[in-house]
Amino acid sequence: MTDYQAVARLEDIPPGTAKTVTVANKLISIFRQGDQFFALDDVCLHMGGSLGEGEVREGIVTCPWHGWRFRLADGAWADNPRIKIGCYSVRVEAGQVQVELPDGVGKPVEKKP
Repeated sequence: MTDYQAVARLEDIPPGTAKTVTVANKLISIFRQGDQFFALDDVCLHMGGSLGEGEVREGIVTCPWHGWRFRLADGAWADNPRIKIGCYSVRVEAGQVQVELPDGVGKPVEKKP
């Protein structure tokens, strides 16, 4: 089972912009392209640049530090699609932008006796 967590108001992310938020102790960048939203891990695999500060063109965000490019749709590195960063489902409900959390993320871990 997955859960959605509200991360921003719709008006906080105008079309053509991005916003970086913390979800379950992870930095995640929310990108708005027209009426579509995408969510990726914010930290570039190469040297940790913020993808939320990167430029988006044709569905690809470019890391501002060294130019690594990731597809918004699935988090795949544009130069080698077998390498991916975290990619999350996004929905908008009642004016709130919500990110889907995979099972176990952000939930307390049960300790077994």
